[in-house]
Amino acid sequence: MDLTNALNQCTILARSEATDLNKNKKQIPMNARIYREKNADMKTLKGKTFAVIGFGSQGHAHALNLKESKVNVIIGLYKGSKSRAVAKKLGFKVYDTAEAVKRADVIFVAAPDTQIGKIYKKDIKKNLTKGKTLGFSHGFAIHYKTVVPPEDVNVIMVAPKGPGHIVRRQFTEGKGVPALIAINQNPGKDAKKIALAWAHGIGGTRGGVIETTFEEETETDLFGEQTVLCGGVSALVTAGFEVLVEAGYQPEMAYFECLHELKLIVDLMNESGIAGMRFSISETAEWGDVSVGPTIIDNATKNKMKRALKRIQNGQFAEEWIKENKKGQRKFNRLRKAGAEHEIEKVGKRLRGLMPWIKKRSTKGAQASYS
Repeated sequence: MDLTNALNQCTILARSEATDLNKNKKQIPMNARIYREKNADMKTLKGKTFAVIGFGSQGHAHALNLKESKVNVIIGLYKGSKSRAVAKKLGFKVYDTAEAVKRADVIFVAAPDTQIGKIYKKDIKKNLTKGKTLGFSHGFAIHYKTVVPPEDVNVIMVAPKGPGHIVRRQFTEGKGVPALIAINQNPGKDAKKIALAWAHGIGGTRGGVIETTFEEETETDLFGEQTVLCGGVSALVTAGFEVLVEAGYQPEMAYFECLHELKLIVDLMNESGIAGMRFSISETAEWGDVSVGPTIIDNATKNKMKRALKRIQNGQFAEEWIKENKKGQRKFNRLRKAGAEHEIEKVGKRLRGLMPWIKKRSTKGAQASYS
């Protein structure tokens, strides 16, 4: 079953019992409607100027995809941004942020979460006039109130469920990363139409678009990143690598078993779910999965995940992250550096060099020039 079919069949199921984590949450409709290409009208954006503020991972993907969907896109960047040259080379008109906001009908703030509040106060707020639409690809700034827009502008979100470079790549391949939309303010009575047109223009309706809220998107997105997709997986992979190497096995063997093969397994899960993945592996692997896996990721781990969710819900994580940025990201940069210098990175770089079919990608310079 492909991702589109999976989305078409998905439902959001009600929990039978309320817990401390969800008893005060807003109720979301139990059956999620999936919006497709037929539900979006690109004429909604005809005659409008769409400003993308920032040109990083999500910014460059939305800008390029919308441009190729015949939307009039301009880019807003601060003076001296290294992304200016990249955006101009790709054929965009680039303006200082404040000027881009003045010229635009729809403004997509594609800056880092912790920078959005500062950018909004400096360049956006005074130029955000009645009737404009302010957009985001993540609910952090609105949900945690680092941005409080005036009541006479639409406030919407279009959040692809994947990194910007994948949003761009799949669009060029005729595919599309599924997306979420959310409406926070709708004084113009056209916010949802604009959100659906935007989602369609970046390829989201090809994979399916689900409506959510800023609160739900923010909290579930942060939870997924921290405990499963990024934090959970990278910590699990690194721990597995270390256990094997410390037990005397060759680092190359540890890399293949704990990192390289992960993509192959995840691809199977992406295509047909956990059950489909289990169908494709050996019975020995499946027995190890169902009998040993739950002893590794056990109730103690689940309780830690619940604590992580609670910190997200009560704003503790956001407060901590904002403070870390105000201090110059010292701890963050230290942890990032330590991760980049781990043995698994050195072994992986050497082994990937033996596989020319794995595209070499540079992580230096502007995100938009990632290749």
